[in-house]
Amino acid sequence: MADNLGEELKPPCLITPRPTSSSMAFPKKKLQGLVAATITPMTDNGEINFSVIGQYVDYLVKEQGVKNIFVNGTTGEGLSLSISERRQVAEEWVTKGKDKLDQVVIHVGALSLKESQELAQHAAEIGADGIAVIAPFFLKPWTKDILINFLKEVAAAAPALPFYYYHIPALTGVKTTAECSGDGSNWSSGQFCIQRFINFVVKLGFGVSQTKAIMTLVSGIPMGPPRLPLQKASREFTDSAEAKLKSLDFLSFTDLKDGSLEASS
Repeated sequence: MADNLGEELKPPCLITPRPTSSSMAFPKKKLQGLVAATITPMTDNGEINFSVIGQYVDYLVKEQGVKNIFVNGTTGEGLSLSISERRQVAEEWVTKGKDKLDQVVIHVGALSLKESQELAQHAAEIGADGIAVIAPFFLKPWTKDILINFLKEVAAAAPALPFYYYHIPALTGVKTTAECSGDGSNWSSGQFCIQRFINFVVKLGFGVSQTKAIMTLVSGIPMGPPRLPLQKASREFTDSAEAKLKSLDFLSFTDLKDGSLEASS
C-alpha cells in the first residue's frame, strides 16, 4: 500500500528472526494478514482512556475483520507511556481481546535493557501471543552483531513467546535484510487501505496525531489527543480529512457530535 509514498513513509514492519537459541521461540500460529497497530486512547488531560478499548476490539474484529494487533508501538505512543502504563495497556488488550483476537503482540522495546526484559516477562505472564522490540535509538547498537546480542537478552526474558524485531532503520541506524512477518501489513487499520486517501492526508501532514483524529472519525470511538510532546491534529486537518472520507463514501459516522471529535481535532 505504501510503496508509492517513498521509503521514509513506509510503515515499520515486524521481522521474525530465525531462532538461534532456546531463548527464541517459533510462533505456534503464523502471524498472517493485517496487523492493526493500535492507538492508545486518551482523555482530554492526557490520561489513558481504558474504558473504550473493549469497544475498539469489537470495531477491529467486527467492522474491519482484523484479528491481529500490535500494542504499544509507534502508533500507540508506547515510548511516551510509563512502564506501569504500558503494562496496564497490554493487560487491557489481552483481557478484552480474549476469544476475539487471534494474536496480541506487545511491543516491549525501551532504551533500557532491564525495562525491556521486565515488559517482556510481563507480556508472557498476561498471556500475550508474542513480543516485539525496537533497537535502542539513543545509545545505539552500531553493528548487527551487537543488535542481535541485545535482542537475545530481551527474548530470553520471555523464552516461550514468539519474538519479532520491530524494524525502523531510519530511527535506529541498523539496517538488516529479512522478511516481514505475515504479509507485511503492519498498518494502523484496514480502513486506511485507500491509496487516494493516503496520498491526500500525507500532503496535509500525517502522523500519530492525525491517525488519532482519523480513527475517531471512521470508528466513532473517541481516541483523544496524543501525549506531549506531540500536538493534537488541527481542526483544519480534521475537517479536510472528514470531507475527503465522505467524498470517497468511506465515512459511516457522518453525524458525529462535536464532543466526540473535540479531543482529537
